[in-house]
Parts: sequence; C-alpha cells; structure tokens
Amino acid sequence: MELLQQIKDNGIVAVIRGAKPEHIVSIASALAEGGVKTLEITVETPKVLHLIEQVSNELGDEVIVGAGTVLDAETARACIMAGARFIFSPTVDVDTIKMTKRYGIVSIPGALTPTEILKAYESGGDIIKVFPASAFGPRYLKDVHGPLPHIPLMPTGGIDIDNVAEYIKMGAVAAGVGSTLVNTRQPITDGSLRELTEKARQFTNLVKEARNTQK
Repeated sequence: MELLQQIKDNGIVAVIRGAKPEHIVSIASALAEGGVKTLEITVETPKVLHLIEQVSNELGDEVIVGAGTVLDAETARACIMAGARFIFSPTVDVDTIKMTKRYGIVSIPGALTPTEILKAYESGGDIIKVFPASAFGPRYLKDVHGPLPHIPLMPTGGIDIDNVAEYIKMGAVAAGVGSTLVNTRQPITDGSLRELTEKARQFTNLVKEARNTQK
C-alpha cells in the first residue's frame, strides 16, 4: 500500500493534541517544512472533524493527516469521512480496526504486550503502536521482534530528541511524537513556528541517520 509505505518512509508521526482551529494549518505547515509530513490530530481536540478537513483541504498531498485517540468504530468512521487517512488508537478495539480497513484506511492500533501486539496485527492493524513505549524503552522493541519479526512497530509515548534514534535502531518503522515536538499550550507566534520547523528537522534527521547506521 503506497500510503502505508509513505508513513513508514516519513518516519515521524507528529501527535497534535489540543490545537486551536486558527493555528492548525500554521502548525501543520511548519511541521511539513521541517520534514514531518504525517500528522495525527487527536479526537478530543475541539472541532476535530473540522480540523482534519481543514488541513486535508488546504495542504492536500503535502501532508498525511490522520485521527488519534480513536476508541470506537463510530468515531473512526466520522474521522474518515472528514478526510483522515489513518486511524491511531491507544488500545486494541477490533471493531475500530475493521471499520478503518472497510474504508481502505491505514489502521494503527495501540498495544503493549506481545499478546496484544499479535492480536492487533492479526485483527488487521497495518502498524502496531507500542504504547506507552516509555514503560519499557527502546530495547523492548528488539525483544518483541525476536518472536514477532514480521510485525511493524511504532513506539509512541515518551519519544524525544534523545531517544528517537535508539527506537529506530531497535527496529521501529516510525515513531509517534507528541508534546516534545508539538506543544500546543505555548503561544503560537512566527518565532515558535520557526522553532517547530527546526525541531521537526532535527527529528527527521535523527531518523535518517539511525536508518543509515542500520544498512
């Protein structure tokens, strides 16, 4: 699947939580300029369906927009209708996975234990979000890949500049990064957007360097 490969190639999924409608396009543009072109907008964000639609319409193919913290199939469908191209979940909800796949959208359910990870994958998950990754750290991915080498893993939770490269080296196909990349609580100014672009560039460069060391 081309979209799935693009998400993997991008390497970083920016988790945007609590963004204001008037700032969302500026944040998305700043991230894209820095090379982070896969964006997750969490569903507890006010007017989330409008935000997904707005970014999808205004930035088009420049970014891949998805919905995060999706807990049920009904919410998944609403987000897909608004333009979400992937669905992130913190848990394994089979109905949500089925709904996502029904519409040909990338499904990224969240799991932690090997049993949960295998269930999520066998239920149709394209990439499994290891959440919260900070519970066990980078080495855990390599340990899981011992018996389950065929399952694509994306750590999320506690990923930052200091550890993202190690997660990639341990076998992550990409990493989900939240407030250590996008802090929506700080004022959005021209200066903060430039800083966001630079931080996005740092993350993407670290991923590239880590992948190069694996070759």
